[in-house]
Amino acid sequence: CRTNVDREVSALRRPTILLKKEVEEKNTTVTNRSAVETVESPLPGLETPFSCGDCGKSFTRSGSLKKHQLIHTGERPFSCNECGKSFTTSGNLKTHQLNHTGERPFSCGDCGKSFIRSGHLKRHQLIHTGERPFSCGDCGKSFTTSGSLKTHQLIHTGERPFSCDECGKSFTTSGNLKKHQLIHSGVKAYTCDQCGRAFTQGNNLQSHLVTHSGIKAYSCDICGKTFSRIDSRNIHLRIHTRHDVYSCDQCGKQFTTNTELRRHMFTHTEERPYKCDLCEKTFKSPHYLKLRRHMFTHTEERPYKCDLCEKTFKSPPRLFETTLLIKVC
Repeated sequence: CRTNVDREVSALRRPTILLKKEVEEKNTTVTNRSAVETVESPLPGLETPFSCGDCGKSFTRSGSLKKHQLIHTGERPFSCNECGKSFTTSGNLKTHQLNHTGERPFSCGDCGKSFIRSGHLKRHQLIHTGERPFSCGDCGKSFTTSGSLKTHQLIHTGERPFSCDECGKSFTTSGNLKKHQLIHSGVKAYTCDQCGRAFTQGNNLQSHLVTHSGIKAYSCDICGKTFSRIDSRNIHLRIHTRHDVYSCDQCGKQFTTNTELRRHMFTHTEERPYKCDLCEKTFKSPHYLKLRRHMFTHTEERPYKCDLCEKTFKSPPRLFETTLLIKVC
């Protein structure tokens, strides 16, 4: 009798668990209100007595309600000792700390690329399957996630709702704004152990580390050019396919990424939004070959060293020229 009861309860729970997973993965695509209610009330007659006074959402446990309310209060009680970034839950903090340790436990079986979150791995694997289930109604471009589609649609509306208080530059996502603000804060919590170069983001450090390994595992099937990162190879392919090429309206020059096009647009204006804090000199781009190289003029730091003669340099291009000189000699 006990076994039969367990089976019946399990049968009731199973659809709910599957639905909950579906809502977590595609929460923006679920429009059926009854489906959402089923997730909040997993069994018939189960009460959700803990309600949020701000938005009315209800929960089965008081702990879940308290965690939810942090969204409204803005409180982030869990802080990272490395960079000071704070989070609403200890789980999110632990996941973030993997950026500093370099640990990426979820690996792709196709290309070996690893990720901090399993969700990021699943999203990445769509690159290999070619599946892009979310399409833009304006231009037909398709995306692997609904979030990417929504962000893309801001291009058509022209909306850039997230603005920087320091320089007024606006962005389509809050994440891009946060990344940009690190330029003004000067915080670079991620340092390369091999050359001392520091980065504002952990993923930039990971990409940089590949340059020391010399490994270029990704090659272009059309021209044979090799790349150390798969995303660099994919961007390069646009040159051959002419797919997703961004053109300048003023001069017709074409670019493989929208970021490169936006950076190029500054050449047609007098706007120089990036300023050196030490001498007030302004720049059109924050690119390290301009602003970063300029910053070295205010210090004695010479982080780039020639492997052949031990001579040090403030910027990598001169190092490259000297290496060629030695090779010629």
